[in-house]
Amino acid sequence: METAQQHFGRLDGALVSVGGPTPGSAASVDDEQWRHAFETVFLGSVRMVRTVAAALPDGGAIALVLSTSARAPVPGLGISNGLRPGLAGVAKDVADEYGPRGVRVVGLLPGRILTDRNRELFAASGDPEQAQAEAEAGIPLRRIGEPAEFGRVAAFVLSPAASYLTGITLPVDGGALRGL
Repeated sequence: METAQQHFGRLDGALVSVGGPTPGSAASVDDEQWRHAFETVFLGSVRMVRTVAAALPDGGAIALVLSTSARAPVPGLGISNGLRPGLAGVAKDVADEYGPRGVRVVGLLPGRILTDRNRELFAASGDPEQAQAEAEAGIPLRRIGEPAEFGRVAAFVLSPAASYLTGITLPVDGGALRGL
């Protein structure tokens, strides 16, 4: 926080992203992998939100990078399926708590975005091109999102242009989630 404040002169908001936990089904990953993910993904996010919120002026914004697994389980990502819905609940809870200060909190739910993480998941299938093609077939836009597309959404929700958005989860998934 100090470095950001020194470099930029102030802190208006933060994008909290902790990466993805070990892939595997909920039953196949061991207790140590669950504990590590809870400590880093779940508690790491909660700690960062508290730290950022304490440093933010009134009217600031926090966006948490979660996953579409916060709304619908993703096959092969059991730990994420278990932790991300809880973080979505935390985001809503702290949005209510920090709202009177004008501090907004939004959860972003990336689907398939062409990141190193998704490249690794495709590669783990043994046939990355086939895995990507299958993923694209399940997305109404029939393509994987670009990191810059996700970045533009994140920049918007953290900006004053989104000053009336808080306590929501916003899918950035090309329409892949089937819920309303």
